[in-house]
Amino acid sequence: MTIARRDITGIVLAGGQGRRMGNVDKGFVELAGRPLVAHVIARLAPQVSTIVVNANRNAARYAELGYPVVADSVGGYAGPLAGLHAGLAAAATDFVVTSPCDSPFLPDDLVARLAAAFDARPIDIAVARTFDQPHPVFALARRSLMPHLARFLEGGGRKIDAWYATLPMSEVGFDDEADAFRNINTPAELAQSAAAH
Repeated sequence: MTIARRDITGIVLAGGQGRRMGNVDKGFVELAGRPLVAHVIARLAPQVSTIVVNANRNAARYAELGYPVVADSVGGYAGPLAGLHAGLAAAATDFVVTSPCDSPFLPDDLVARLAAAFDARPIDIAVARTFDQPHPVFALARRSLMPHLARFLEGGGRKIDAWYATLPMSEVGFDDEADAFRNINTPAELAQSAAAH
């Protein structure tokens, strides 16, 4: 099956608490004069038909970026799975792809390579991997997984890898672009990325 760009909604995951960054909203931490979330959207938008931002605070500020903003329906900052759940509920396309708001270097070919995994065999989700490290927050998933995910969350499940381990899935190697998955969690990592940018 060929998954077209028009069939994919990008979900930018900006719903976390940013604890390691001093409890700030990481999406608005600046790198090279622009908020991290703007870097992510600039890279993701050309790969998808539209974008939804998942955020649990500063919704009006995120809305200024020009895309719909959805909050978790699961309370208590439940993590990326809750963000995926909110994005799935908002998406009108058959597929969604996720990226965190703190990974400003994500690959320009992320979606194309994840989508190619669906051609190889019948799967529900494709997850990026570099060497032996999966990156579950960079995933292309069918929107039809929504009820399955809702049940997992209702049962108290929060770990994204535990959820997708129950599904037909593929990990897609990005060993050649390992640096693209760097995320910025701490002020030190921000300074390092700014120096290299």
